[in-house]
Amino acid sequence: MNQKEIHANPNKNRTPRHRAREFALQGLYQWLLNNEDAGAIDAHIREAHGFDKADAEHFDALLHGTIREVATLRDGLSPLIDRPLTELSPIEHAVLLIGAYELKHHLEIPYKVVINEAVELTKSFGGIDGHKYVNGVLDKLAGSLRGAEVKAGK
Repeated sequence: MNQKEIHANPNKNRTPRHRAREFALQGLYQWLLNNEDAGAIDAHIREAHGFDKADAEHFDALLHGTIREVATLRDGLSPLIDRPLTELSPIEHAVLLIGAYELKHHLEIPYKVVINEAVELTKSFGGIDGHKYVNGVLDKLAGSLRGAEVKAGK
């Protein structure tokens, strides 16, 4: 994924938080593929066109928090998927990590919003039916991380 791809599907309704998620996805994609230093990825992304319209604080939380907690997040996701995480596309893998991090640490964001944002990211940048997979996995994870909220929403 390169900078053109991030902006290839412009959506005039992109909020600063959505933009932060897009940039965090780009950073995690780079990190997953190249194992680059998070600080170098962060610096590169901050120079990208359009970053000034992103929620920089949320970007920081997503990129650095997800990388810092990757082992724990993967442990939570692994029982919910039908294959090793390493066999997922890097986009689906990164989106699931972002979604898991938000479900776990950003309780101020309703779980349905977290899942919807992850689905939208996957629709924009992932494979044809990847969004369905991401939706199912994060829905299961929301049930275990935010059981009361999920139960109240049904």
